[in-house]
Amino acid sequence: MFKGSFVALITPMRADGSLDEKAVEKFVAWQIEQGTNGLVPMGTTGESPTLSHEEHRRVVEITVSVASHRVPVIAGAGSNSTDEAISLARHAKKVGADAALVVTPYYNKPTQEGLYLHFKAIVDAVDIPVFIYNIPGRSVIDMSVETMARLARLHNIVGVKDATANIARPLHTRRACGAAFCQLSGEDHNAVAFRAAGGAGCISVSANVAPALCARMQAAWDEGHITEAMEIQDRLLPLHDAMFCETSPGPAKYAASLLGCTSEFCRLPLAPLAADSKAKVHKAMQELGLLG
Repeated sequence: MFKGSFVALITPMRADGSLDEKAVEKFVAWQIEQGTNGLVPMGTTGESPTLSHEEHRRVVEITVSVASHRVPVIAGAGSNSTDEAISLARHAKKVGADAALVVTPYYNKPTQEGLYLHFKAIVDAVDIPVFIYNIPGRSVIDMSVETMARLARLHNIVGVKDATANIARPLHTRRACGAAFCQLSGEDHNAVAFRAAGGAGCISVSANVAPALCARMQAAWDEGHITEAMEIQDRLLPLHDAMFCETSPGPAKYAASLLGCTSEFCRLPLAPLAADSKAKVHKAMQELGLLG
């Protein structure tokens, strides 16, 4: 079920910063039409830190409803408060999400034992498959392979979104956690290399604006068309660079606005995209033929 090109969904907003529910519906439907294999609402790319709990839950509800079991939904349910993460995971379960994505607790800086107890408390409280979201660049904490192996033995800890950008990490994780433990890259630049290291796919930022290409790249790998996958990777590289020329999701929101999917608005403390960054995004999208 959890394989291929998953999109780390942006959250469409109006120019005044309010949640645009109709645009969320249309954007999710378009992603599925374009061949995206799975949807990940309310991760960092969805601006989860600055959405209210009510908005967070609403975006998950809309995504699950529009998906209607056509593709899996991994709902963001992370927090640096264990009780809050449990509450969000319970909501994801209630509305029919296929799994929850739970980030390592940011700011608190828990020990490895604290990480283990945090995730154990969540799966003990909620009967939903859980993906660990390991992103030391944002959370400061890096879950060790040993801790992940302990968690992989628990019921409903099914995989990891690995945003370490360390291509040796999935090799060690596979050895420690077993081949059935689902590893999804959280780094667009290593999406193909991650497959070669035993990964099952990628949770992609670039797929917000190039869903068909990202999905085809993953499908080409699954079909054994390695050269094609690498050729698509080469074509996508300037877009990946552009998507992270400033803090995500700023570039992705601007790119989606060029496609008419949403406004470019990101909530503070993310600043509006600088002019030179907009030029990079525009150029990368033109090179890929994404703009008319």
